[in-house]
Amino acid sequence: MKLDEQLTTIDLLRRREFPAQRVRSAPVESGPGFHIADLRVGQDFWDADPAELAEAEEEFEAALTALVQALSLRWGEPEVVDLEGALERTAQGLPVRPPLDTLCGFVPRMYGWRVDGRWIGVGVGQGARELPWQLLVAVGEAEVTRRAGGQ
Repeated sequence: MKLDEQLTTIDLLRRREFPAQRVRSAPVESGPGFHIADLRVGQDFWDADPAELAEAEEEFEAALTALVQALSLRWGEPEVVDLEGALERTAQGLPVRPPLDTLCGFVPRMYGWRVDGRWIGVGVGQGARELPWQLLVAVGEAEVTRRAGGQ
């Protein structure tokens, strides 16, 4: 997906109503108070050498940087949200607000903005070394990141 298509997807998701229950359709997972969508997904790395992994990481980080720059032109500088606290809470069996409860397992940080009563975050991650890199957008209620650990 090209940058203009990613921006269109973000605009559509930030205007979409949140469903009452968790649902997944194609590249979008939604639930009460959130949407998460893949903007770009790489290949699996089951037999990849370290050079391929490093190249893929660089490509996805560059795509994230371009997206953050485009969104910053619209909404100003982003808030950087470190998801380590949310991951620790999840590991301890403590509650974490959606969409951070899902994202913290494979995205280390998100770049986010509060726009029209919603939080829009973008990030890049990989669930495990052999899994594909993903460039994601998450849309949530504006207060999703206001308290430590995402809760």
